[in-house]
Amino acid sequence: MAMAGFGGGCHWCTEAVFQPLIGVAEVRQGFVRSDPPDASWSEAVEVDFDPAVIALRDLVEVHLATHASTADHSLRDKYRSAVYLAEPSECAACAALIAEIGAETGVAFITRALMHRGFRASDARFHDYYRTDPERPFCQAYIAPKLAALRARHGALLRPEGDGG
Repeated sequence: MAMAGFGGGCHWCTEAVFQPLIGVAEVRQGFVRSDPPDASWSEAVEVDFDPAVIALRDLVEVHLATHASTADHSLRDKYRSAVYLAEPSECAACAALIAEIGAETGVAFITRALMHRGFRASDARFHDYYRTDPERPFCQAYIAPKLAALRARHGALLRPEGDGG
């Protein structure tokens, strides 16, 4: 198993996006920090995945497509657009991957590859936020459209319906 952290939007949304993907064993919702100047806690998820089933590139492409990965805004400290990895070599490879995807798509991403320097879980009552009540107004307004876009763009990466994902 490998692990990567993903941040960029609300961790309720990010959790729901990664949970149904093939090869994803677990998604932990919470806050991640990196090295200065990115040492503050920022909403994110940790994703345990099997690289033999789903590549980091696939996860990064999903991440870039499901949050505001091209726009800076006033809440970027709380919602840092990043992929967090444990090793400097992984960060360098991921930064190159983000640049490559940008060149292929003609999109200028603000998402950065950062060192993973700590994780703090969110309050347990918010875990599995979408799965526990997908009819919540927040879920319908923000998460359901992301999942619809995920199905449309990356349907081949989704577990079959009912597979517990």
